[in-house]
Amino acid sequence: MKVHRLLEITTLLLNHRTITAREFAGRFNVSIRTIYRDIEDLSAAGIPVYMSKGKGGGISLLDTFTLDKTLVSEQESSSLLMALKTLQATQYPEVDTFLAKLEALFRPAASSNWVLIEFMPWGSKPNEENRFVEIRQAILARKVITFDYIDARAEKSHRQVEPVQVIYKSQAWYLRGYCRTRCAFRTFRLSRIKNLLVKAETFPYRPIPADEPGDQPGQKKPLTTVKMRFAPAVTQRVFDDFDDSRIAGLPDGSCLVTVDLVEDEWVYGLILSYGSFVEVLEPAHLREIIRLRLAQALMAYNGENHQTPSL
Repeated sequence: MKVHRLLEITTLLLNHRTITAREFAGRFNVSIRTIYRDIEDLSAAGIPVYMSKGKGGGISLLDTFTLDKTLVSEQESSSLLMALKTLQATQYPEVDTFLAKLEALFRPAASSNWVLIEFMPWGSKPNEENRFVEIRQAILARKVITFDYIDARAEKSHRQVEPVQVIYKSQAWYLRGYCRTRCAFRTFRLSRIKNLLVKAETFPYRPIPADEPGDQPGQKKPLTTVKMRFAPAVTQRVFDDFDDSRIAGLPDGSCLVTVDLVEDEWVYGLILSYGSFVEVLEPAHLREIIRLRLAQALMAYNGENHQTPSL
């Protein structure tokens, strides 16, 4: 599977100075183009891999990058673990075993679980206004943070929190920590955190309870099997958004995608973002929802009076 190839590529690069794309392609019995896509995936995940041309060129990792824990700083090891966690959340959940080995190598027990990511297709944008980066640094340094928070009832409050963990769940990022304002562990959606401030004050580690009341991510929603046909013009994007195993090429150059999705506004938006280049084939109710929303958009552009269709 692709995730195993990515992990083996990383391991091989750690043990060799430079390896050519052709050598990788021969080793894994794939095309050179596939290897280039793999390198792009690793680079996008934050792993410092690069390619050089000419005699003696090939694919390499930065010279300062190593898994030797005596040579890797805490910040560097944190960056590697974060990169692989992000890769896990967005595409490849099978990376769990490898991550467990790295965490055992790099981290003391008290801080090895600072990030927990639950796999769902695609991801949100955690770095908006640098909230994700600042929270990550606060967790690793065990620094208290304060912020304004808008909950699901649209009520605003000011919180002082000891951050412990970030969680990726149901296409969104969450922060879990001990809320000094409520005197209990709470979970906060990152997109609802405003005016974040990392304080100089540090705090002792607190074990995370199995369950904590209030402010929790929503319950896991059921999946809907969706079948869609995409036009040839967007094939490249389709391979970015969906796993290869879910895509079937058709004789006319279009492709058929069958995938299980949590049906919500995010999914509707994803489908509509393809415009006229996608057709929902199944299920019938989702096809009708997309048809009604396209009709509503057309009415808006035609300047017609309209009401939101009942879905």
